[in-house]
Amino acid sequence: MEPSFDAVMLDLDGTLINTLPAIAAAGNHTLGQLSRRTHPIEAYRQFVGRGQAVLIRQMLGPDHLHLAERATALHREAYARLEPDLAHPYPDIPQLLHELGRRGLKLAVLSNKPHDATRQSIRTFLPDIRFDAVYGHRAAMPLKPDPAAALGIAKELGASPPRWLFLGDSDIDMHTAVAAGMSPVGAAWGFRDREQLDAAGARAIIDQPMQLLTLLVDTPQHQNR
Repeated sequence: MEPSFDAVMLDLDGTLINTLPAIAAAGNHTLGQLSRRTHPIEAYRQFVGRGQAVLIRQMLGPDHLHLAERATALHREAYARLEPDLAHPYPDIPQLLHELGRRGLKLAVLSNKPHDATRQSIRTFLPDIRFDAVYGHRAAMPLKPDPAAALGIAKELGASPPRWLFLGDSDIDMHTAVAAGMSPVGAAWGFRDREQLDAAGARAIIDQPMQLLTLLVDTPQHQNR
């Protein structure tokens, strides 16, 4: 049977790389510098995914948004320092990516993390993987779940949206895939729970990265839920 998909689009944080300890440590360092209350690491699971500006607002809370500019600068500095020691690829992610590449699928990363930080994360943690496109958030492009960036990558790489699997760990990723006409697959090992992925339109939810290979021919409704 011929494969149904030519390409795989991948979220970064919570899908390829477990950056939650680094994000939380940088966030709490920033809040400490500003004499603000810190948060438990689990709170950051819900803070992340919608871009850096939302992360900063969630960290600060509505009464301290006047500190957002300073907090953003502090967080960027702290995160760049902490990420190499506190983040790591999820188990089997490098093996999955190598196998997808061996099979000739196009590979793209699309993150709401700032573009330069996204590319640096890939260079640091997955230096041996050949990606066809790596994009974080750019000023001229709307954040996910707006499908514009995903559709732009599909056009750039010459694979029509129905030929893409979109693997992500959040409702934001699932909404992006649905809006772009791609097949959304939820990564249950990431920052959000299965219920959120399901409610957001995941056509399949997988518990381990290598299970993605079983979906390359078909992505049936409700698989592994």
